[in-house]
Amino acid sequence: MERYSMFIDGQEVQDASGRTIESLNPYSGKPWALVPDGSEADVDRAVRAARHAFDKGPWGQMTATQRGALLRKLGDIIARDAEELATIESRDNGKLYREMLGQWKYIPEWFYYYAGMADKLQGDTIPSDRPNFFIYTRREPIGVVGAITPWNSPMLLLTFKLAPGLAAGCTFVVKPSEHTPVSTLELAKRIQEAGFPAGVFNVVTGMGKIGAALVSHPDVDKIAFTGATETGKVIAAAAAKNLTRVSLELGGKSPNIVFDDADLDVAANGAIAGIFGATGQTCMAGSRLLVQESVHDRLLERIVERTKQIRLGDPMHEDTEMGPVSNEPQLRKVLEYIDVARADGATCAYGGGLDPTLGGYFVQPTIFSNVTNDMRIAREEVFGPILSVIKFKDEDDAVEIANDTRFGLAAAVWTQNVHRAHRVAHRLRAGTVWVNAYRVVSFAAPFGGFKESGLGRENGMDSIREFTETKSVYVELSGAPRDPFKLG
Repeated sequence: MERYSMFIDGQEVQDASGRTIESLNPYSGKPWALVPDGSEADVDRAVRAARHAFDKGPWGQMTATQRGALLRKLGDIIARDAEELATIESRDNGKLYREMLGQWKYIPEWFYYYAGMADKLQGDTIPSDRPNFFIYTRREPIGVVGAITPWNSPMLLLTFKLAPGLAAGCTFVVKPSEHTPVSTLELAKRIQEAGFPAGVFNVVTGMGKIGAALVSHPDVDKIAFTGATETGKVIAAAAAKNLTRVSLELGGKSPNIVFDDADLDVAANGAIAGIFGATGQTCMAGSRLLVQESVHDRLLERIVERTKQIRLGDPMHEDTEMGPVSNEPQLRKVLEYIDVARADGATCAYGGGLDPTLGGYFVQPTIFSNVTNDMRIAREEVFGPILSVIKFKDEDDAVEIANDTRFGLAAAVWTQNVHRAHRVAHRLRAGTVWVNAYRVVSFAAPFGGFKESGLGRENGMDSIREFTETKSVYVELSGAPRDPFKLG
């Protein structure tokens, strides 16, 4: 069994108590790695290291160009090790190896992009109403960032925060999910290899108490969290006690809208990818499929037939199309929602339980038809391979159903009418809208949500600004003595 250490102030450390957590391989159901079960004292040590690196260490003295060079080097190292890192993450969270490899090969692009952006953070020169003053602004790093990441795509979702935050000049203390901590610890080794100063990047592993200690720490300047909406609310309330800034990327119940003029074969593939890719364990999963009445039966038939052919199995095998649910608590949740959907009157068109051949954490890809938007299966985030199919009459009806949710993360529109595509995209209350596509993200485009799907934006210029604050500087030009009791 692999044994890992936490990473604090440039060193690998164990928790003083010697407590450990087993990381389980979802495919085998067996532990494959041990990580420390850290304590509040470890969090404090990590925050102090990050604070020292920011305030007094060489990191705070580096120019933006120098930070960019380190980010580029880190990107190169990750690209070099992408296959090894993808294997580790697939083993830790049960996602398909080829999906993880695709993520790890793309992750360097985030670091290259923000490496180039690091020295492009410019302030403004402000025309002064006073002739003896020159006024300008500077964009400066917020400081110490506490990053709390989920188990479904731990490294990609950390990169959303880490690349712009490091480019801005912040330092980090990361608390990964106890279910999937290993890839973050592997990243720490590569950050050290790239030459980042000690204390810039720290990782404390452990259960929920670690996250709580990080959120409440008075020397943390910003919390960046990705995870469940209810947890996000708790974090926002706790952070408010210290007026700690918060960015939240939370849950979704995303509508995937298919109009009667759509290419149904293409739309069927998009619907399947939107919900069964990553075993449905993604915040932007297209879990609500809204289909115009006139094509409902034809599209449902196509989706069911293709879903029957989905190959479940070992995530490491090239021909596997869907892996297991990532952990036992999530498995229980998915199975509970299947029971809830049946009890509420939805019709199970396919699936509806554990896979009879594989057992373990394998749930059949499941499709419910005759779903109405007031059912729990249509309103609550399941985070699993369950598709709810809802009929709609016309464009207004589709938009009303799509927006009738407390979430607002993502949506998609399938139509061959370019006017309708833009019109509906503009009416949808969602942070990301795809047209005739699904599950595409870019480091250059903002990613975030409306309503209860999040606060703040990750990716693009918006994200690097999330890790900076504006300072106004007034320069007195005359140099003449001034009356101490007169302003201006």
